[in-house]
Amino acid sequence: MLAVMALQLLPCVCMPIGGLIVIAGTIFWIMMIIEIVQREPSEGNDKIIWLLVVIFLHWLGALIYFLVRRPERIRKYGS
Repeated sequence: MLAVMALQLLPCVCMPIGGLIVIAGTIFWIMMIIEIVQREPSEGNDKIIWLLVVIFLHWLGALIYFLVRRPERIRKYGS
């Protein structure tokens, strides 16, 4: 009986957490798009390619940009 009640309450507990994760991922995605537009140098096609990667892959593209390109850009160009 207790196990059944716990399983019935599970969606009520997990739904707000999942919603927060989706909202946080979307905010992170928007922040990375803004960073690419404002700070990525316009040399070659890097800016356009990274923008397309982040737009089409959503939070996964934003995470790839954040972990791969952003540190490289900061090291090479600063901020």
